[in-house]
Amino acid sequence: MIFHNRQHAGQLLAQKLLHYKSDKNLLVLGLPRGGIPVAFEIAKALETSLDALLVRKLGVPGEEELAMGAITLNGIKVLNQEILQSLEINEEKLQKVIDREVKILKERNRLYRNNRPIPDVKNLTVILVDDGIATGATIKAAIKLLKTQKPKAIIVATPVISQATYEDIKSQVDVLICLEVPQVFYGVGEWYLDFHQTSDKEVIDLLKSSPQKLC
Repeated sequence: MIFHNRQHAGQLLAQKLLHYKSDKNLLVLGLPRGGIPVAFEIAKALETSLDALLVRKLGVPGEEELAMGAITLNGIKVLNQEILQSLEINEEKLQKVIDREVKILKERNRLYRNNRPIPDVKNLTVILVDDGIATGATIKAAIKLLKTQKPKAIIVATPVISQATYEDIKSQVDVLICLEVPQVFYGVGEWYLDFHQTSDKEVIDLLKSSPQKLC
């Protein structure tokens, strides 16, 4: 299945999640930026709140698309020790990347969420959404953050996830919902006809027009 765009993927994914609509303690969290348009369609279909969970990939210096880990707004890290060791990335190089990404996280929290604290998910059923999962670095950091708050359940929902990552993510959450689990996976973008970079304005507009506003 090839998705027209993130909105189309979110609409299809929402059909797999309709049974959660009756849950009165439900929250949809999207990973900015690309996960927000997908999450918006799910929140709209389930008539529930949408918020952004801010996580940034830690890209290898000079090869930023290669993830050596990820970090959340409040500093929770997931690191790929195999990549760090094989590429001989020392603590100083790693810290430079962390400092840069934390600065971006803080700025996005200001833009998207008016500097509010991270979402409070205690005793909530959380649907965590991204537009696709390759290595899983960012989603793992997000899951690790959510678990510190003791939610009732964590459901990860994504249109496409690499087969190599599927079992790993599935073992870390209560439910994993996806539409495609390809054996051959070169990148998330190949599963979309339109995979333009989601802008800050698009994220802000979608969060503002989400079904309910969070305090």
